[in-house]
Amino acid sequence: MNSMTNNMPLSTPLDIRRGLTSAADVAFPLRWGILGAGNISAQWVWALHACEGATVTAVAAREIDRAKEFASQYGVATPYGDYREMVAADDVDIVYIGTINRLHKEHTLLAIEAGKHVLCEKPLTETLSDAQEMYAAAEEKDVMMQDGMWTRFFPAVEHARAAIEAGTIGEVVLTQSDFFDPIYTVQAAPLAFGAAAVPISVTVVVNNAGGAIVDYGEDKYAILTFPPRNSELPEVTELVGTEGRITLERPAHCPTRISIRIPPPNGVPSQYRTRNAPAPLHYFEYPLPGSVAMARSSPNQHGFLYQAEAVHRCLAAGLRQCPQYDKAESLHAMNILTEINKAKQAAADR
Repeated sequence: MNSMTNNMPLSTPLDIRRGLTSAADVAFPLRWGILGAGNISAQWVWALHACEGATVTAVAAREIDRAKEFASQYGVATPYGDYREMVAADDVDIVYIGTINRLHKEHTLLAIEAGKHVLCEKPLTETLSDAQEMYAAAEEKDVMMQDGMWTRFFPAVEHARAAIEAGTIGEVVLTQSDFFDPIYTVQAAPLAFGAAAVPISVTVVVNNAGGAIVDYGEDKYAILTFPPRNSELPEVTELVGTEGRITLERPAHCPTRISIRIPPPNGVPSQYRTRNAPAPLHYFEYPLPGSVAMARSSPNQHGFLYQAEAVHRCLAAGLRQCPQYDKAESLHAMNILTEINKAKQAAADR
């Protein structure tokens, strides 16, 4: 199976593959400020230390002692006990927002108002309207406001997108994705169908867990499930086309392997009723970057480096978003997530 396109591997970052940036742009110097001193911020700092152009100059927490502890532990130059003071600092070019979800909008707008680029942890916020407001503020200030959906920057996902765009599996008609956090499942919908696709309906069945069926018309669906955290999750994302299937293997939210199944040459799909043998599987492995020294990690958190490097490349090129997960795709996913959150709240109110 051909793993090259335009003389580039299919796993080539989308910004480079489209000619928007070059690999050398990763050296573009950026001074990072970290807003929030929790575990997710710590993991991001480990990744930034491995990013060629990055310097982590500041961290802010609600309490100065916590910021000092974080700075000492993770090699950050200046601790702050005040968020506003940090985002105003002259030696901060870009702010990573690592606070709790309900504060993302407030803290993102604070950094944007100070004229700083922003990488905001996912989900951006809890509603589509809030996300739209955040993007509008960034556009007014001419700064980057990047959704922190790191999944999209893994080489395995870059490969999957390139294969879809190349028509390897024909026209995508279905995606199935599961994870206990819905934000990871909803991003599979625009990956499969593109940001321009307009859902006809979003049907949600939810209590503490549940799922959503997104109907795009013409027999195209996204089936998104978010089982309980303590269940044995498949943790895969399937992208099903008219001529084959791509699987982002477990853990699909940070995958290091994909499989691609193409029907036999006679064109008969591998379906039960045809009794034909299953189509052969082609596996592609993408080991994690070895340059990230991370003392404590959730699965594959080393992969934060992929998004950090893309941010550097894109800002070096004067871009205000990364094409791997741009404003349109982010808002597409937020639209679905908003419907899920509404259903969750309604279930809680019953």
